[in-house]
Amino acid sequence: PFGGSGPRGGRGGRGNSRDFSNIPIRKKEELEPVEINWDEINRQYEEGQKAKWSQCPPVIKEFYEEDPQVKNMHPEMVKQFRLDKKNIVVNYTFGECGETIPNPVMTFEQAFAPYPDILQLIYNQKFTEPSPIQCQAWPILLGGKDLIGIAQTGTGKTLAFLLPAFIHIEGQPVPRSQRGGPNVLILAPTRELAQQIQMEANKYSYRGIKSICIYGGGDRREQINSLRQGVEIIVATPGRMNDLIQAGEINLNAVTYLVLDEADRMLDMGFEPEIRKTLLDIRPDRQTIMTSATWPPGVRRLAQSYMQNPIQVYVGSLDLAATHTVTQTIEIIDEGEKEDRLMEFFCNMAPEDKVMVFVGKKSRADDISSELALKGIVCDVIHGDREQCDREKALYDLKSGEIRILIATDVASRGIDIQDITHIINYDFPRNIEEYVHRVGRTGRAGRTGEAISLVTRQDWAQARELIGMLEEANQIIPEELYQMADRFEAMKEKKDQERDNRRGG
Repeated sequence: PFGGSGPRGGRGGRGNSRDFSNIPIRKKEELEPVEINWDEINRQYEEGQKAKWSQCPPVIKEFYEEDPQVKNMHPEMVKQFRLDKKNIVVNYTFGECGETIPNPVMTFEQAFAPYPDILQLIYNQKFTEPSPIQCQAWPILLGGKDLIGIAQTGTGKTLAFLLPAFIHIEGQPVPRSQRGGPNVLILAPTRELAQQIQMEANKYSYRGIKSICIYGGGDRREQINSLRQGVEIIVATPGRMNDLIQAGEINLNAVTYLVLDEADRMLDMGFEPEIRKTLLDIRPDRQTIMTSATWPPGVRRLAQSYMQNPIQVYVGSLDLAATHTVTQTIEIIDEGEKEDRLMEFFCNMAPEDKVMVFVGKKSRADDISSELALKGIVCDVIHGDREQCDREKALYDLKSGEIRILIATDVASRGIDIQDITHIINYDFPRNIEEYVHRVGRTGRAGRTGEAISLVTRQDWAQARELIGMLEEANQIIPEELYQMADRFEAMKEKKDQERDNRRGG
């Protein structure tokens, strides 16, 4: 029993407790501090790392043979070419290091003349000229430099890092069969983007190079079996990648070419710890490429920690000017009117239209889908709670034309590359202007035009001023109500700030 009186009173205690009152207690200041020599610990760690990586074969990074026409470009011609190619801006990210920045290439032949097999792969795809990011990225990457590419999705950035990766794999000194693991690791934020990259790698199938896509939600045992058969390229999401590393299923010692694709998105999704853990297992003298649509402090810190004198290439504005191939329409509307407006749009769709509708919540996506089904309108839904096979089928059906309407949340839709989407509808306006740009970028791809319709309510007024700046830069029509909304929000904010200051003063 607990409690009570007598020699065994108290909760679970023994009677006749010993008396500790005579034992001297040392005062806090008398305790001797344990001194940790962090410098020595760091020194030992660095020595251990050097010893570990010194056993590896050398990395060959330089494969670029500069075309004479490119080499002899006049500086003014280089400047004008970059300006014409969507205002390419190139610089050393963390200050000049005494090395010159390569001139851009203007044709595929100028980049890959020494690699006729690569050129043939490009010709097979019927491309006419390199995209802006490719013009500048290929000379940098083939020259063995680290690269930070700031560009929106749909600008050809996947091919910008993939073709040099093939050449890098083929050019290493140890035969492929003896390397003991993959040479290239590409980390991407979502399953959809990872699968898209692997599809590109498989489409070009250069000299029998094999790739695998590793992601959460896929068959883990099947992924492990594929790894054991040997691959040169791993495309992975950070979570599943970390899981297989900790399980001892992947050896990254042979990785010499690392890509962090859409790094800003990976950090937004909380993957930084997994990325940093993964990078501990990759040799430090690798070549590193990072792509991002934005350049926030978290991405800068990551670049500073893990890249060697990277060259930054960005296409367009770092302020995320929305793509100019998309007509952006803003409709100021009440929350209760949204559903009717959506139905009105669907009733007027042309037979060739394909539409993505973005919503803020998974439950909202399901509700709209159910409502459309009741009205006999065929659509599908993609969000984080759906099974992977269902998500893949929805994307396949949209791409093939089996369905023409897809309801989506932001996380699930990142990395989708369906080139003939004609319309984007922002049913719920996104949380920030960066996400707006990513949504809008789902249409107007590969040289096509597109239209984005945003249903904006009074609850979205905090985004109004940034949205106005975006629309002005892209020469879009801006409703007067949006200006008024921005003015009201700023007046309210100023009033609240004043009231807070007055309270502090009182």
